[in-house]
Amino acid sequence: MNTVTLQVQIREKIRLDKYLSDQLTDISRTRIQQQIKSGNVTVNGKPVKASYQLEGGEEIYVVLIDSQPEPAIVIPQQMDLDIIYEDSALAVINKPAGLVVHPGKGNREDTLANGLAYHFRNLSDVNGVLRPGLIHRLDKNTTGLIIIAKTNQAHLKLARLFEQREIEKTYLGVTWGEWDSRTGRIEIGIRRQRSDPTRFEASNDGKPAITDYEVIDTFRYLSYVQFFPRTGRTHQIRVHSAHSGFAIFADTVYNGGVNRTKGYLPEVRKFLQGLLNKINRQALHAFRIRFKHPNSGEDIQFEAPLPPDMTYLLSEIKRFNG
Repeated sequence: MNTVTLQVQIREKIRLDKYLSDQLTDISRTRIQQQIKSGNVTVNGKPVKASYQLEGGEEIYVVLIDSQPEPAIVIPQQMDLDIIYEDSALAVINKPAGLVVHPGKGNREDTLANGLAYHFRNLSDVNGVLRPGLIHRLDKNTTGLIIIAKTNQAHLKLARLFEQREIEKTYLGVTWGEWDSRTGRIEIGIRRQRSDPTRFEASNDGKPAITDYEVIDTFRYLSYVQFFPRTGRTHQIRVHSAHSGFAIFADTVYNGGVNRTKGYLPEVRKFLQGLLNKINRQALHAFRIRFKHPNSGEDIQFEAPLPPDMTYLLSEIKRFNG
């Protein structure tokens, strides 16, 4: 059971369930509505309906009860971890595709957290026992670098760097289409979709989000792009790319799948569909990360080589383009 207290600060009236959905982005609107209906949400000490109109100044108290209680600890599991760097304060891991970062509903084992619990003697517990050492995350099918905190002191300092946008991250991705500009900035908010709370969308009503980009190479149908997220919203690069019309290749959630092959000549469509089947995940990799060490204050930087599936993807694109 988790509890949250919110002091409402708004400029215009808004439904209670909508407001909570915007504030508690890791929780689906459906689950929020269930908690409201069960009486686990009060406004100024009184239970209300999901449609209750907030005017500003109210105090909301939320009790989140999981119908499937989470385990008290993460079960340690032996797994091969690609450790890029390690010292007494932190470690940097190169995460493979298909590996979920931490346990959740229906996914209690075989996560990165399980592997971390097995491999490391000490990890921070700032984010709770189910997320040992975890300060940030990567999507299941995004590869690349993730920082692990070994001590609570290091965790809090690194978390502060994330909050202050002082951790520089560079992603490499293959996108559909040829970008209009070689460099640019995508600046539009991101919010959870109302129709499907597991997905996100670009919206001026969403939480502020900024992604800079630089096109490395352009081919006839696809582009190879560097992304520099300046904020850390869930699915940020994927949502921003799709919103700009250049969805990440093979990202079936955000219009980057087989539907994009329609309209091409048969031989081109066959080639692109073959690549989609081969990579079978969004072509996105967390390539570089730079930050100040939480103990020494020294600037440190790490890189993770492009994974084999993306290396193959790029080589095949170049070959097909002559």
